[in-house]
Amino acid sequence: MQEAAGVLKEGFLVKRGHVVRNWKVRWFVLLQDKLLYYKIEGGKKEPYPKGRIILDGCTITCPCLEYENRPLVIKLKTKTNTDYFLECCSREERDSWALDITGAIHAGHPVQVQELHKMKNSFKLLENISLHHIVEKMCDSSTGIKLTHNLEQGNRYRETFTGSSLVDWLISNSFAVSRFEAVTLASMLMEENFVKPVGARSTEAMRYSDLSEQFLDDSTALYMFAESSNKNISSREELQFNIAELSGTIVKQGFLVKQGHKRKNWKVRKFVLRAEPAFLHYYDPTKEENKPVGGFSLRGCLVSALEDNGVPAGVKGNVQGNLFKIITKNDIHYYIQASSKAERTQWIEAIKPLT
Repeated sequence: MQEAAGVLKEGFLVKRGHVVRNWKVRWFVLLQDKLLYYKIEGGKKEPYPKGRIILDGCTITCPCLEYENRPLVIKLKTKTNTDYFLECCSREERDSWALDITGAIHAGHPVQVQELHKMKNSFKLLENISLHHIVEKMCDSSTGIKLTHNLEQGNRYRETFTGSSLVDWLISNSFAVSRFEAVTLASMLMEENFVKPVGARSTEAMRYSDLSEQFLDDSTALYMFAESSNKNISSREELQFNIAELSGTIVKQGFLVKQGHKRKNWKVRKFVLRAEPAFLHYYDPTKEENKPVGGFSLRGCLVSALEDNGVPAGVKGNVQGNLFKIITKNDIHYYIQASSKAERTQWIEAIKPLT
């Protein structure tokens, strides 16, 4: 994630969605006239931005008090009255971003900008309805979507549902008012890994680049709940953290990309480094609850930078650059990626005295 020419500032922020009001981590790049944001896949920034915020005529609100559980939010309102909510990892980061964005809004001469690209699927969900809520309703044993065994090309698939049955269910439960809206919502459930395609018919549709074409309103296209949608099952086994380990003084915090232990996929996490006692915890920044999803004691840990020439051993995927590794006293290996060499050095220097 190297800084490009003309870039005023860049880094991770958590953005609220427009259609579905959930929160996603994006890599933001501030230019003189616009704010671009990118998806991060496998520890890498995608080559093309997922969206842009035109700064000409924007107003900024900081601090934004509209979200009680998210006190570090900046609000941007464009001249077309589109609201963007961006959450930072600390008050210092929030104020720094707000200052730089304000400077870009008012800097120099106004530039001619094109109208904001209007989303093709621009319907709005009911207020306070999240994808998680929809999936919970879908999983309800009495009123949820009916799961059946299906055959496709000689293969048997258990606990599946068809594309058209999901569209029907979304409409009948008032989550959408038309089949077009329901297909768009189903596509989002699939994009966010709540629902996955099974069988050749639905899997083939995933090759389309347009999100609205990836989900099939078809009685022969099969889908099932993805593993991540069954978090209500595993939630009973949530990690319990001792109050004492969360009571230490915060030494450093920020967004880093971490490789998972089981799936070996890369996710952006908010890391919080504490002293007395020395612990490193990480949080899912898309969730409102301020509860760690993981963490470990730093006593007896080893921390070191990984070489940037090639993919180091233990790292899955073509993830390179700004990596460092922490090995706990129980020989658990954590692979973490910073956004720059300087940031990697800062984290290593902050962790080492606490080991």
